[in-house]
Amino acid sequence: MENGIDRRRFVRLSLAGGVGLSVVGTAPLFGAESTKNMSDTFKIGGDLTVNRLGFGAMRITGEGIWGWPKDRNAAIKVLKRAVELGVNLIDTADAYGPETSELLIAEALHPYPKGLVIATKGGLTRPGPGQWSPNGKPDYLKQCVDKSLKRLKLDRIDLYQLHRIDSKVPMEDSLGALKEAQAAGKIRHIGLSEVSPEEIARARKTVPIVTVQNRYNLDDRKWDKTLTYCEKEGLGFMPWAPVGGNGGVHSTAVDAAAKAKNATVYQLAIAWLLQRSPVMLPIPGTSSVAHLEENMAAAKLKLTPDEMKALAA
Repeated sequence: MENGIDRRRFVRLSLAGGVGLSVVGTAPLFGAESTKNMSDTFKIGGDLTVNRLGFGAMRITGEGIWGWPKDRNAAIKVLKRAVELGVNLIDTADAYGPETSELLIAEALHPYPKGLVIATKGGLTRPGPGQWSPNGKPDYLKQCVDKSLKRLKLDRIDLYQLHRIDSKVPMEDSLGALKEAQAAGKIRHIGLSEVSPEEIARARKTVPIVTVQNRYNLDDRKWDKTLTYCEKEGLGFMPWAPVGGNGGVHSTAVDAAAKAKNATVYQLAIAWLLQRSPVMLPIPGTSSVAHLEENMAAAKLKLTPDEMKALAA
């Protein structure tokens, strides 16, 4: 960036001041009349108010989402900084590590600040690094809930999500186990992951569903119909890989818009999601404080209707 201020410093100033800034000779990153997406909230299940831009805690683990991170202190700093920046929705899973992510969250943040919602998931096993295998057996899921409660040092999990529907186990059996845990006071609300509208409707015959977590970003909108269903039914939609995963999101339109806004493509991707739908709850993850700060700054990035349309083309 020109005039003696680099992008990272610019982002930090923006986060600290909370106002639109501009640099001579460049377009402003944040509009003067910001849509204030970060202060926009959503009520999960009608009673858990969260800021719509959350944090995904998958990347704080080791390579291949396996084991402990190389720099444990850095992971702790990321989690603490996320809360400092206003995050009050952290998404994790027992499969991240496995177990590592939940343990790090408790280490970094317990006793938890008031209003912090920790959403976790169960139903995926980890045979090895980079490997994922569904297990929706009721007895296994009951154990998962109990173990997550212990690792997270919680009496009740605010949002527990079935990580995947196991094709070998009837959905009703898997959700029945979570319904029992909910009745026992171990779970407050239940969510699903990687599901179609038809699967959500079927699941709701067994237990109330409050959120859905499907892969969704500028480059991958396979689950548009699920998002529409969530909007209609008032369910939170938590897009995983919100900035495209390891490959990121890139196109001529995205690159051009990012340059015009003096933003990164990742910031643009997050801003697009926040403005795409009022039920959208992006959970970008990172193991870097600097990247976290850049991601959070995206909440103030304002896109015009024409820019939204161009990016979605």
